Amino acid sequence: MDKPLWMWAVFLGVVAALLILDLGVLHKKDHAIGIRESLKYSAWYVFIGLSFGGWVWYTLGQASAQLYWTGYIVEKTLSIDNIFVISLVFIFFAVPRIYQHRVLFWGILGVIVLRGLMIGIGAELVSRFHWVLYLFAAFLIFTGIKMLFSSDEDHPDIAKNPVVRLAKRHMPITTELHGHKFALIMNNKIWFTPLLLTLMVVECVDIVFAVDSVPAILALTTDTYIVYTSNIFAILGLRALYFALDAILHRFKYLKYALAVVLVFIGSKIFIIDILDLEKFPPALSLGIVVAILASGILYSLRKTHGHVVADK
Repeated sequence: MDKPLWMWAVFLGVVAALLILDLGVLHKKDHAIGIRESLKYSAWYVFIGLSFGGWVWYTLGQASAQLYWTGYIVEKTLSIDNIFVISLVFIFFAVPRIYQHRVLFWGILGVIVLRGLMIGIGAELVSRFHWVLYLFAAFLIFTGIKMLFSSDEDHPDIAKNPVVRLAKRHMPITTELHGHKFALIMNNKIWFTPLLLTLMVVECVDIVFAVDSVPAILALTTDTYIVYTSNIFAILGLRALYFALDAILHRFKYLKYALAVVLVFIGSKIFIIDILDLEKFPPALSLGIVVAILASGILYSLRKTHGHVVADK
């Protein structure tokens, strides 16, 4: 927490305003979100997220802004796989589209807390034990190589998730949904619904994916303000984009290979800095390389899957 309290207050104020606007105004009533609506709200979130980078530039300088934007882009793209798994979770629990936004909204509150803890612990470890950064770098390189050779058929088995097993064993859970309720009282006893179990698994999914994304951005910078703000703004926007991406995810079939290269590049930077005896890797160059790699993956995916059209839902 090396930044003044007022800077954190500005960030948390913006996030709080977005969440209040989201649930209190725009989605006060449950409704199924279509692709067009999802894209419209996502564009707004992207605008806010990128604009915050301008605020970082104004308060902390150009280099910090470039690191923020790099972290934002990396987290945004890494989270696409997260969306795929969340889609499988919704299918497994048979959650109607009308209630999915409610799960994602409350899920983001857990993400704000959990990501903060993971980033705080990770940054503290790196500041106390610099060699931990090399472990992060090696882990990213290993993860990237593993992604390059992973099969598209490697899907997680939701039924075997430890959270699902423990919850069903120790919590009274209803057999069916009760509207958008997470819990209710029946026969003078508190019962939990499958919607709460869905939320718990979604939070678990985010923790698993944070194991990749947190080391990735900590390898870029250990400035907790930049790491945390870029992470949260990227996740906020991606949750809004879920309903569009869920329908067109197949168009990004080859993006995972670009993501794999990005992870290897970010991990390799740590060793390159030492080998070339650099003080740090130029933030502008890092941003340019990441954008170029991901743009290539997106364009190649769109080209190879051209003609696959999905109607609005």
